[in-house]
Amino acid sequence: MANQEDLFKKIISHSKEYGYIFPSSEIYDGLSAVYDYGPYGVELKNNIKQYWWKAMTQMHDNIVGIDAAIFMHPKTWKASGHVDAFNDPMIDNKDSKKRYRADVLIEGYMDKLEDKANKEIEKAAKRFENFDAEMYRSTNPRVLEYDNRRKEIAQRLATAMTNADLADMKAIIEELEIACPESGSRNWTEVRQFNLMFSTQIGALAAEDSTIYLRPETAQGIFVNFLNVQKTTRQKLPFGIAQIGKAFRNEIVARQFIFRMREFEQMEMQFFIAPGTEMDWYRHWKEKRMKWHLSLGTPESMLRFHDHENLAHYANAAVDIQFNFPFGFKELEGIHSRTDFDLKQHQELSGKKLMYFDPEQNASYIPYVVETSVGCDRMFLSVMSQAYTEESVPDAKGEDATRIVLKIPAPLAPVKCAILPLVKNKEELTTKAREIYHQLKMSFECQYDDKDAIGRRYRRQDAIGTPFCVTVDFETLEDNQVTIRDRDTLLQERVSIDKVAAIISEKTDLKSLLLKL
Repeated sequence: MANQEDLFKKIISHSKEYGYIFPSSEIYDGLSAVYDYGPYGVELKNNIKQYWWKAMTQMHDNIVGIDAAIFMHPKTWKASGHVDAFNDPMIDNKDSKKRYRADVLIEGYMDKLEDKANKEIEKAAKRFENFDAEMYRSTNPRVLEYDNRRKEIAQRLATAMTNADLADMKAIIEELEIACPESGSRNWTEVRQFNLMFSTQIGALAAEDSTIYLRPETAQGIFVNFLNVQKTTRQKLPFGIAQIGKAFRNEIVARQFIFRMREFEQMEMQFFIAPGTEMDWYRHWKEKRMKWHLSLGTPESMLRFHDHENLAHYANAAVDIQFNFPFGFKELEGIHSRTDFDLKQHQELSGKKLMYFDPEQNASYIPYVVETSVGCDRMFLSVMSQAYTEESVPDAKGEDATRIVLKIPAPLAPVKCAILPLVKNKEELTTKAREIYHQLKMSFECQYDDKDAIGRRYRRQDAIGTPFCVTVDFETLEDNQVTIRDRDTLLQERVSIDKVAAIISEKTDLKSLLLKL
């Protein structure tokens, strides 16, 4: 655990030092849980969004995109349930003065029980050949005790969350003797509800009827535009609407860097389907979305499905794709079967019909919806968590040295290649290198660098995550060839200048990822 905590700190530090992420308003001591994306961070984030967008819209004939406004009519959030029910159960520790989500504290206790069960299974696996983990899990008394206890707590928590039984949530925390992670104290306040929406006023007067909200999710902009999109694009069910956009939540407990922020970006797709087909499409999108994550080279062991034990009021099925962040397995993307709740609610409150006429059934009905929603910032953090690597490599003298490298998938890398003259004080080299740079920058994002020794420049590009370095040396002036250095393998290949653009484009184009889907 300590090693993972150290790794997380290194990722945060590296992100700032190399221009990926800065604390917002840092010269004023920052703003809690708000971050700015730096020069390389914005490029990586844009590449992630572009890959998601192409995978959703370009690769599907029946999925189109929109960009809905952040401000929406206040009744939107009344219909969706956010005004009345978008709350988190919070509890304060009287000694540390820290505030926590009560359900997260309980889920943390449940995770510890699961970890204990898994450790028992791992120990047994080392002792026996042809070990059957599932059989052991279902028969070993100690493992069964952990699993059954976890299920009991999960059921009780789900009931308390469904019934908004704050007193029982407090009772669960007390019965389990859950301590404050900061102080170790068990001196808790009562559990209280906090609404997470930011409100503001529109217009000149701050009257009650002018109150509007910063959207807490992007999905509602899709639902209220359902008929507009369907009619203008002439889509037939099933079809989807995709959107990338900012959302805002007044998170009382915002921590773990960009994992949980007050201003964040979502990549969502709402897939409209005929009632009765939702579970087939739910399973379909579970498989498709997991395949998308695996296409980035993420090991299967770093991803897992986690079924919701406490369903939202609008859902009849829900699962998370969890990623193993340095602080453990946490939600990266959610797939939800939302039934017809949203469209039905908006139809009722607006008085406008939001029904689809199905020519095959010769009937009108409110479609059901399967949603896929991935946090762009969390996706960014998962890429950085996998990419950050410290490894031993030979230095110029042949001795072992540690290099820090971001092994970002080449199509997502902020800078695709760097053009480096072997030395900077030779005008013939720098002139040739700049000429190559100006040619290549028309094809992809690249960078010219002649500061410091060539070895230091290699290390800087490694730390930035640049997959290829193109070195211009004295031989280049004679044979019109350059050396391409691969970031991950450190292999160097001598190629003709006129082939460089094609070689790097092939390896860094998003098409190489899309072909895996």
